[in-house]
Parts: sequence; structure tokens; C-alpha cells
Amino acid sequence: MYPEQLVAPMKSEMTSHGFKELLSAADVDDSMKQQGTTLLFINSVCGCSAGSARPGVIMAVHNTVKKPDHLTTSFAGFDEEAVKQARSYLLPYPPSSPAIALLKDGKVVHMIERHNIEGRPAQMIAANLIQAFETYC
Repeated sequence: MYPEQLVAPMKSEMTSHGFKELLSAADVDDSMKQQGTTLLFINSVCGCSAGSARPGVIMAVHNTVKKPDHLTTSFAGFDEEAVKQARSYLLPYPPSSPAIALLKDGKVVHMIERHNIEGRPAQMIAANLIQAFETYC
């Protein structure tokens, strides 16, 4: 498990942009029961999360008219109970950190896994998400 002082700034980056933290399995279950679209960002300490995923997700939610109804995040390697529960909603996708999922009424409609993030600029991640928002939100 990562130390809090390491993950706190990365968690804060997302919450300062309107993302609700999912800290427990119950938080995840409550979030997945909500009607409408939910963007779930599984945050991570890795370089691809810092360089592409977090900036791409933030760009996407601030640069489109159509947006998910709910913005949520949980941190792999820190919010362990919540991430484990969140991943149960993302099946059949394997565990991935970072990961970005768009769910509609609790079902995955669009998924960006780590291998889709690594080596790609934040702008490409944002464009991918904006297209998904246009389709599903």
C-alpha cells in the first residue's frame, strides 16, 4: 500500500476537478446504483497516469458539452477495498491501473485500459473519452 503523503496530491488533483472519491466497497456499490452515466477513473502512481491518464480525463470532462452524470475515482494501491469492488463491475476486463471506464446504469459501455494509455498523449486520451461521452452521455 502506498503512503498517504505520496497519493494525496494525486487524489486531490481529481477531487479538485469534481471527482468523488470512492473509498470503500459500499461507496462503489452506491455509485454503481446511480442512474445515468458514471465515469470511473482508477488512479495510479505510475508515469502513464501522471502524464496521460489524469490530464486526459480532466481535459475530457472540461472540454465537452456532453459529460457523464457522475465523476468518480479510486486509487489503486491505496483504496484497496474500493478498487477491488470497482473492478468487479468492470469484468470481463482484467485489473488495470490506471483504467478509465464509462458506465451507463452500472454497466461498462467504454473502457480504456493501461495498455491503451501507455505511450499516448493526454490529448489522445481526452479525444477518446470525448467521443465516448458524445455516444453514451
